[in-house]
Amino acid sequence: MVAVDSVSFSYRELKVLKDVTMNTKKGEILCLLGPNGSGKSTPLKCILGVLKPQKGRIMINGGEISSFNQLELAKLIGYVPQMVEQTFPLTVFETILIGRLPHLGWTPKQSDVEAVRYAMRLLGIENLAWKNLSELSRGQRQKALLAMALAKEPSILLLDEPTSNLDLNSQLEVMDVIRDIVKDGKTAIVALHDLNLALRYADRVVVMKNGRVIADGKPAEVLKEDIIERVYGVKAIVKNECELRYVVPLGRCEND
Repeated sequence: MVAVDSVSFSYRELKVLKDVTMNTKKGEILCLLGPNGSGKSTPLKCILGVLKPQKGRIMINGGEISSFNQLELAKLIGYVPQMVEQTFPLTVFETILIGRLPHLGWTPKQSDVEAVRYAMRLLGIENLAWKNLSELSRGQRQKALLAMALAKEPSILLLDEPTSNLDLNSQLEVMDVIRDIVKDGKTAIVALHDLNLALRYADRVVVMKNGRVIADGKPAEVLKEDIIERVYGVKAIVKNECELRYVVPLGRCEND
């Protein structure tokens, strides 16, 4: 569904992506992992069409991204940034309705209103519908942004740290929603810091460092002690208990 082929991107002299290749298909959650500054967010912006790579190509459903106009990309892709600090004098309902812009005519149709209600129900924020966005906590605002992306009913979700600012229960709740949506034939590319969330929810992971792909594959095959130490400079143990696999950090490496 999405193919990134040997993509390189630089901000002037700063090389952010270096020959990055990754692929994902329908019904799959792909998690991008890596330390701060590893380049996890940049592939999302390249797929979105906000950034144009200097090298390589990006394919969506078999077509090069340059063959899609902005409206077509807007209908295909739902994007959630890490956080929008600035808020606007809009209610949560109005904010989520903005996600329907690629489908809207002069006035919202009943189908648009139902899509907004469905997205709020998925994330359990119906009670916030008529609250101003500025009145929400950072976690509630993050859920509203995710609902705005879901209301668009996109085929592809690009999520940059969608669980940031959420408590543990809300993190699991949001990832459960993403997993259920993807099961319907969509795809999600999710930049995460939490290795344990990736182990629990990802179908595949891509581990990045310094703009390069270090490892790509199934979580259980990729998230091993030696790779975690190489990428994060942290010694860790990967445990298996009751069919649940998780990472226990032990501390920073001596040479770091």
